[in-house]
Amino acid sequence: MLNLNLVLVEPRIPQNTGSIARTCAVTGAALHLIHPLGFKIDDAKLKRAGLDYWDKLNIFHYENLDAFFAQHPQKTAQNPYFYFTAKTGTLYTEPVYPEETYLFFGREDTGLADDILQANPERCVRIPMRETLRCLNLSNSVAIAAYEVLRQHQFDGLTCDGRWAKAAWEPETPRTFDVSQT
Repeated sequence: MLNLNLVLVEPRIPQNTGSIARTCAVTGAALHLIHPLGFKIDDAKLKRAGLDYWDKLNIFHYENLDAFFAQHPQKTAQNPYFYFTAKTGTLYTEPVYPEETYLFFGREDTGLADDILQANPERCVRIPMRETLRCLNLSNSVAIAAYEVLRQHQFDGLTCDGRWAKAAWEPETPRTFDVSQT
């Protein structure tokens, strides 16, 4: 069974963290927040972005990155850690993500620290983007990465049948649209 973990190292913007929390809730991923945060966890902007999903969230807090690694040591047989950065040429679609996977994302303003990246070059991955632009929004990057891991594991634990969550309505058989009649 897939055990997806999204690790935010010192996030600064509450709306991003709230959106990421919502992604975690709907995908079943755990959210790991490495302190210090750039906001209070009770920030209204954070809660508004996550809406009513906070009770569906597995969220963990750590005083710092050392505290995280003390609780989650890397396994020698199969390292489940992947570090997202613009400072590598390896695309996020290249690794085969194990059933237990930790995706690390750095601060919105600085990314992950160079010492982490330099110590783990074979575990660094990037999302492609135009060369002239700085980066994607953090919450978008996390969603892209999370869904790649989920795709590789056939969306384990997620519904893919197209039914509405809160309605008895069943979708009709899909119809093709004939553009010649418009």
